Amino acid sequence: MALRIKSHWQDEDRTRSLPEIASALAFIAWRIAMDKAINLHCERFLYRDDAQRLAVIQEYLAFLIQIADRLAHGDLAEADRRLLITEFARKVFAHVQDNSHDLLGPGDYGGAFIALLNERSGEYADYQLAEDGPSYAFLRHLGHEIQALMGEALENRWVIDQVMDKDGWDAYKHFAKAYRDLFE
Repeated sequence: MALRIKSHWQDEDRTRSLPEIASALAFIAWRIAMDKAINLHCERFLYRDDAQRLAVIQEYLAFLIQIADRLAHGDLAEADRRLLITEFARKVFAHVQDNSHDLLGPGDYGGAFIALLNERSGEYADYQLAEDGPSYAFLRHLGHEIQALMGEALENRWVIDQVMDKDGWDAYKHFAKAYRDLFE
């Protein structure tokens, strides 16, 4: 089933603030990350439990925040970019906290996500996003992190290939299109 994302504003004539755009981006990123985690299951990769599935979703979210930062770098002034990405990360933090709380019970899940995001920001800083999308190394890093989460079980041995060749690229395309649509 194809992922359908609403990425156009209902009242197109109204100007949106950067926090409003960030909120929409966070919702879209959550949907994309969740779709990619579900797709791994549909491709017969196995999750140990809901915590592992949420960890995969968080890896996709960290990846998409990096993509947004790169897209904003070319489009926005530095202060605006910082505001957009900060608000985007805050909204994603809230999605992670709320959904993790619902599935796993009480706990500080958002704090762990921010630590993950800070770690991944340093790692992804070395990778390029060109006009046609993320570099091979960018997608390989996402695949490597998801492979590490999924483990070396026979069923999950090729998850890195699925992420690099299909799911990571697909997540980028959906997100980049939505990003551009929201700024139109």
